[in-house]
Amino acid sequence: MTHGLTMLTLLASLGGVGAAMADEGCSVPMTDWQPPESVQRMAEKQGWTVRRIKIDDGCYEIRGLDASGRPVEAIVDPATLKVVSLEYQDEDRGGSGPSAPNGAVPKNGVAVPGPVATPTED
Repeated sequence: MTHGLTMLTLLASLGGVGAAMADEGCSVPMTDWQPPESVQRMAEKQGWTVRRIKIDDGCYEIRGLDASGRPVEAIVDPATLKVVSLEYQDEDRGGSGPSAPNGAVPKNGVAVPGPVATPTED
């Protein structure tokens, strides 16, 4: 009997974890989604070359190249088409992570697309 209660408690706690993980994605009803063609146009207005648009955790995920040719992965709210997160992929080192175009990580962890800043000497 004790094992049964322990198992029920464990399963109940795991259910809460699953629900919390599901909340990390976008939570927009499909009736409010903009079509993939709109996502494509939004990305092109940013100067991106789109390689792939897919749906992941209820959000649009764009993979492609930014205006300077760097690989980029963006998570986009399907209703507003606002960029939820943006990661520049570092092909040389095999890693990825949020980074600003000049290499600095902004305080909010989300980079804004733009031209790459080059250091100048005085």
